[in-house]
Amino acid sequence: MPAKESATPSLSLFALPPLAPALIKAARQPSAREDEQTMRTQLKYSILACAIAQAFLTHAHAQDSAHPVAEVVVTGNRFIATDRASVGGFGEASLFDTPASITAIGRTQMQDLSIRSTTDALRYDASVADAYNAVGYAEQFSIRGFALDNNYSYRKDGFAIPGDTQIPLENKERIEVLKGLAGLTSGIATPGGIVNYVTKRPTSAPLRSATVEVSERGTLYGTVDLGGRFEDRRFGYRVNAAAADLHPTVRGANGDRQFVSAAFDWQITPDALLQLDMDYQRKAQITAPGFQLIRNEALPTGVSAKTLLNDQPWTRPVTTKDSNLGLRFEYRLAPDWTATVAGNKHWFKRDDYTAFPYGCSNEGAGYYPGFCSNGDYDVYDYQSTGERKSPWGVQAQVQGKFATGAVRHALTVGASYSERHDSNGDYVYDYVGYSNIWNPLVTPHVPADRVTGPVFERRSDEERALFAQDIIGLTDALTLHAGLRHVQIKRSEYVKDLGGTVQGDDTFLLPSVALVFAATRDWNVYGTVSHGLQHGGIAPMQTTNEAQVLAPQRSRQIEIGTKAVVARDVTLSAALFQIRQGLEYTDANNTYVRNGRETHRGIELTAQGKATPALDWSVSLMGLNTRQEGTGQAGIDGKRVTDVPTFKSTAWVQYAVAAIPGLKLDGTWQYSGKKAFDVENTVFVPDYHVFGIGASYGLKWGATNVTLRARADNLFDKFYWRDVTPALGGYLLPGAPRTLRASAQFDF
Repeated sequence: MPAKESATPSLSLFALPPLAPALIKAARQPSAREDEQTMRTQLKYSILACAIAQAFLTHAHAQDSAHPVAEVVVTGNRFIATDRASVGGFGEASLFDTPASITAIGRTQMQDLSIRSTTDALRYDASVADAYNAVGYAEQFSIRGFALDNNYSYRKDGFAIPGDTQIPLENKERIEVLKGLAGLTSGIATPGGIVNYVTKRPTSAPLRSATVEVSERGTLYGTVDLGGRFEDRRFGYRVNAAAADLHPTVRGANGDRQFVSAAFDWQITPDALLQLDMDYQRKAQITAPGFQLIRNEALPTGVSAKTLLNDQPWTRPVTTKDSNLGLRFEYRLAPDWTATVAGNKHWFKRDDYTAFPYGCSNEGAGYYPGFCSNGDYDVYDYQSTGERKSPWGVQAQVQGKFATGAVRHALTVGASYSERHDSNGDYVYDYVGYSNIWNPLVTPHVPADRVTGPVFERRSDEERALFAQDIIGLTDALTLHAGLRHVQIKRSEYVKDLGGTVQGDDTFLLPSVALVFAATRDWNVYGTVSHGLQHGGIAPMQTTNEAQVLAPQRSRQIEIGTKAVVARDVTLSAALFQIRQGLEYTDANNTYVRNGRETHRGIELTAQGKATPALDWSVSLMGLNTRQEGTGQAGIDGKRVTDVPTFKSTAWVQYAVAAIPGLKLDGTWQYSGKKAFDVENTVFVPDYHVFGIGASYGLKWGATNVTLRARADNLFDKFYWRDVTPALGGYLLPGAPRTLRASAQFDF
């Protein structure tokens, strides 16, 4: 360490890369003559240009190198090489030793598979499915058949963030998926599990990376990733920026996205570490609504997955802006004891516009919901502007290891507090005409004075929690995980029909117990019993209790699993589980209720390894039996839960071509069984198979590593319904048709 050190980093010590001046220029404050649209355009194309320019700078550098001829770079990575995650406990731990079913996809795998969104990543896990995941809107998922809560099931470094837009991956080191109850570690979360995004941190060595990609109908994407240490190496930085000009497979659902983030570390002393991260994203894209049943009884036929039902001259994009600020301080109290205090604040704003397709008034008495026999559907002007969410939270914990005689302990105790405040106005939802799914029609728009009503706070939540967990090593082979979380939830909700607010105050104890038996060093078996907690569902549009939130409810889970390392190159994980919670649905009186219960019983299996030194493989399977019961309604009891297949699988293989060093070929196969459209199970969508192929080629050009990638998804251009939901009257979303993408990554 130098004899003289600066207390804070100086930019004069920071060797800026060639693209930095352009980024700084793009991010400057607008002058009086520049409007917001101009600045967004400048930022978007500056980032895209920087990523492309970096490639040419790399090329120029290669020409000046003493070795101008391209050299092959041979790299090899498993599909999911990440073997640690933080989502299963109160700190990062080995997946093998954690008694839970967890998938973790790291940055290397995201790069290798050209993953640009959470949707791209989670399709490789059979336990995860789409849940009204509409193009241009929020990415929404279900795990083990339970739809995730947009307010609490998506986490950034453990803190809840809204899942109401595409969560950026450019500044994420990995995506972690906990399948099953997360009551002990996360408090409120739907019983299917949670998705946690781990933020990238500064690197020890200088990192300079740029990627450009062209895909779909001309989508242009560019991103840069910069990391390293300042001259005073106690300070580190990580900067990410990205921009995209979006032209998806749904024709007309165009848009754009810009993103920038920064993360900093300060090693104050050898025992004290301070971390800060911040990011900002803006996305504007026309959303693609789903289809409804014909006459509310039959699946539409002969439709195209490229059709935009929102295609009207007056259609406007859904615009979201979100930013995040995270802070974490870690102090080592003693060799085996650490104290951590962390906090996170998120800001989200959305202006939501849709030419919304719903119902049929052109045939007889009409169908609500449902489209007409000839494909006509009513079009509504939907507007909801100024929507805001502002969650924040803090957590403090102490962790340490000690022994009582021959018994070993790994103890965590802590407390957390979080709030969220949701604001919106009365939305516009007016009939303006009709169109047709096969022959789109222009619907006249009468703008008049239709605007969202005054925006004010409609809902606020508070969550206070105390938690403790002890991981007890009873013997060398037997470990007990015992934990308890005490949660107090306060809720304030504005109810329009009452003209005022309704208060709620509930307290829950959430226990979790797991026993792990290590049969051998490379094989263990575990069993868990745990409780979870989730807010009640929100009554959807057009119900008699629209926008009202049902009371919180408890869920219960039993899981038995095993994890093993077979030989050196094969890992296996399997789990049997049962999860129960109250059933929520819209009843015959058009009221959203909780009545009876739903039970999900299933089996999960994941395996990955090497068949030969050149052939990597991975497979994920889930069999799921779901039942609705206890409602007292013959049309519902004993029926399957909606939008949940009984079997789902995904497989991936990659082959390194020996004859062409640096070339890797891969293929994917996804299968989903048929799914129920409605709670009465009167309509099912058929099963489907989808195939994809990819290729990558790594080479060294001068001092720069270059990776070229190409991918084709839905190779045989199959039409299928990937996502169905009974919400909002019931909608079907088709899977994407054949899509192609090509990218180049430069690491220098």
